[in-house]
Amino acid sequence: MTKIGIILGSTRPGRNGEAVARWVHDVASKRTDAEFELVDLLDYKLPHLDEALPPSLGQYSQPHTQAWAAKIASFDGFVMVTPEYNHSTSGALKNAIDYLYAEWNNKAVAFVGYGSLGGARAVEHLRLIAGELQMADVRAQVSLSLFHDFENFSVFKPGEFQVEALNVTLDQVLAWSKALAPLRAA
Repeated sequence: MTKIGIILGSTRPGRNGEAVARWVHDVASKRTDAEFELVDLLDYKLPHLDEALPPSLGQYSQPHTQAWAAKIASFDGFVMVTPEYNHSTSGALKNAIDYLYAEWNNKAVAFVGYGSLGGARAVEHLRLIAGELQMADVRAQVSLSLFHDFENFSVFKPGEFQVEALNVTLDQVLAWSKALAPLRAA
């Protein structure tokens, strides 16, 4: 069965992303067409790029990198839940992505962004990164507004239409994850 990792891309104390990622996981877990797992960056404690060799060589020396690589390699595709900080994604998510290379290749990725503009600028940056990592980013995305989908900018209360947007996004990431399976097997 296709396995999709839902990556929680914020490590900030009091982060809004935890509620968003749990919502994504809850909605996704009602589906029967794939397995979904929530992956919290806090569980991996990745310091800022402490590997001596480039990730494209796949020669990881640090135990935290090896654990991260094994987790990411276990998935067929991803949903990245990203905040928008200063017109981009979080440093923690970018760092986690930059640790690896081959483990991302030939996998689909979808995005759920949140922020004042729905995380749109963070997602655009992640789409550029995905291309370099040989990932297929899907068109659909979920954009959650701090003004409309959060009460007092901190209590997550998504509009009902967001569930439909999330299911369309999940449909696309699953279709692409399955389509790319022959490339991953090669």
